[in-house]
Amino acid sequence: MRIRTAGVVALFALALAASGCGGDSDEPAAKESPKAAGGKLVIWADDKRTAALKPFAEKFGQENGVTVEVQAVSKDLQTNFVTASQQGSGPDVVVGAHDWIGNLVQNGAIDPVQLAAEQKSAFNATAIKAVTFNGQLYGVPYAQENLALIRNTELAPEAPKTIEDLVATGKQLKASKKVTETLCLQVGQNGDAYHIYPLYSSAGGYLFGAGANGDYDPKDLGVGKHASIEAFKKIGALGEKGEGVLKRSIADTNSIATFTGKKCAYLVSGPWAVADVKKANIAYDISAIPGFAGGREAQPFVGVQAFYVAAKGKNKALAQEFVANYTTTPELAVALYNAEPRPPALTAALDQVKGSDPDLAKFQEAGKNGQVLPAIPAMAAIWDPFGKAEAAVIGGADPTSTITAAGKTISGQIK
Repeated sequence: MRIRTAGVVALFALALAASGCGGDSDEPAAKESPKAAGGKLVIWADDKRTAALKPFAEKFGQENGVTVEVQAVSKDLQTNFVTASQQGSGPDVVVGAHDWIGNLVQNGAIDPVQLAAEQKSAFNATAIKAVTFNGQLYGVPYAQENLALIRNTELAPEAPKTIEDLVATGKQLKASKKVTETLCLQVGQNGDAYHIYPLYSSAGGYLFGAGANGDYDPKDLGVGKHASIEAFKKIGALGEKGEGVLKRSIADTNSIATFTGKKCAYLVSGPWAVADVKKANIAYDISAIPGFAGGREAQPFVGVQAFYVAAKGKNKALAQEFVANYTTTPELAVALYNAEPRPPALTAALDQVKGSDPDLAKFQEAGKNGQVLPAIPAMAAIWDPFGKAEAAVIGGADPTSTITAAGKTISGQIK
């Protein structure tokens, strides 16, 4: 995810319509014959995953005597899926990020998925947690992702232990005219909550607290509280009126290119950036994003990509069969990895590819203490106000009044 947009989609005022049947069962998925269901299975995915899925979809169709169509939705996949679901014209299966789940469940757009206990145990536990909502499994994960620090080792041979170490090295490099920017961390004019969160968490800030069951609690909003104000004071000190490390001119459109152009030694990004880094012949290494000296460990968000069964699809039995018993195979997981290298959520698939891609283990190490990106509907209220407050503070606005106002806006939207 180059920039987090999934949560920006406005929630539609629909009653919770998700079925409660069979979600997180320890029994195997129902063995109703997909052939008996007949008809056609329609899958929606983005461009890269569509190309990887097609040969497997064709094989599934041949084996089960049905027609399978994989359709590419290049833009606003989540929005288009919710709209199509309401109109009865959506697919049977959709592929997307785990933090869509709260919105999709609230809109009655997806059904729980039935996996046997043995099937679930084949996945990374964090990935299974990410696709579990209100105690039910709503998707089959296939890949994980998190941010890390990608470093030009010719310019910065050693990984910084703290953000202060990074700033000191970056300043030295700027003074010697080896770089023009200290750090490539995308902010943009509207901010980027996803990319700033590791620093925000290191400085003590949080988005939502946790309830007794460990799930995120939308009633415990951290934005606007004292800890968030203190966190943004530290972030503001790195901004345009302070150290000049964080800048609104560094955005999703140019952060990776600035790094690959050797204009900065440090890039905060995810696995999706590696192809461009390699293409530019940059000598690089990957490590955890450093936190503030004396602060908490920086925690990136952990995101998961998953397969979902559409609640209003025309061939739900076939969709359940495909998602529960076909997308759980290592062959498909490896093909999706080859389409866009992100650490597979299926352990067997990860074992197959990690020997030829040492970056996978490094990204996993950088995200081992990360936080699962909240998938609750209330998260939709976070992105825009938080991001705009971040951009304002980095531009020199007062952290206290700016974050307090953002907290009130978010709280009002959640209510």
